[in-house]
Amino acid sequence: MDEQLKQIGERLRGLRDVLDIPVSEMAETIGIAVEKYEQIERGEADITISKLMTIAHKYGISTEELIFAETPHMKSYFVVRQGQGVSIERTKAYKYQSLVSGFVNHKADVFIVTVEPKPEATVVYKNTHPGQEFNLVLEGKMELYIAGKTITLEEGDSIYFDSTKPHGMLAIGNKAVKFLAFTVE
Repeated sequence: MDEQLKQIGERLRGLRDVLDIPVSEMAETIGIAVEKYEQIERGEADITISKLMTIAHKYGISTEELIFAETPHMKSYFVVRQGQGVSIERTKAYKYQSLVSGFVNHKADVFIVTVEPKPEATVVYKNTHPGQEFNLVLEGKMELYIAGKTITLEEGDSIYFDSTKPHGMLAIGNKAVKFLAFTVE
């Protein structure tokens, strides 16, 4: 399995050990079966960014600590130069670049998300997470599926929505879509 998944699993297991959290509580926190959660900790199954955000918010750590093993240090400001934010490629089709990873106790998670186009028959995975989300399309075109609706967004378009509603996106056309994702609880 992917080395990044193994590392995330190790960090989740470490968090659970430090805070003495039972596997069943972690699984319940993100709404999955215990067996599936155990696979995640072993690095045998993927976990969505939204589920990592849910865990981070509940246990008072930054999402970046779980994803990137980066502990924020900056308290007054944090600058990310173009293309320099810490990033993770969740799957071949999704890449997340954090824009707030170095700021201590940030109140929002901000990522530049790049989604590669997928074949037409692809089923769009929908997820939920606490709070609200703002997306601004920087390049390309995407379909956002939210609460049973399909919304097409092109370069310069934005949307603000209740992220507790099931939502997912798909790049359309033959070009990747890049968008700013801003989530706040």
